[in-house]
Amino acid sequence: MFSGYRFLWMQVIFDLPVTKRRQRKAATKFRQHLLDLGFEMAQFSVYQKWLVGKEAAERMVKRIRLKLPDDGRINILVFTDKQYENIITFHGKVHGEKKQNPQQFELF
Repeated sequence: MFSGYRFLWMQVIFDLPVTKRRQRKAATKFRQHLLDLGFEMAQFSVYQKWLVGKEAAERMVKRIRLKLPDDGRINILVFTDKQYENIITFHGKVHGEKKQNPQQFELF
């Protein structure tokens, strides 16, 4: 049985310095790494990905850790699909559409 508590969302929130050329390059490489891992950009410094299970989240943290830039602050939040469904989004003064969760895979 599928449960909204088994499926997880991971958000990577970061504030990276970009005043020097090498810092901008490192920030760009980090963003690209997140995209390569299957994250989508929610906001400029907020990326998110849907995962199945705590073990997948732990593996993903290890993969992110491999490419951390030397400077800046990076926070990783993990929360259940049930919690994610309560997020309220605004686009300016307009209430945004509720984000649809990824479709479940069908097994044979």
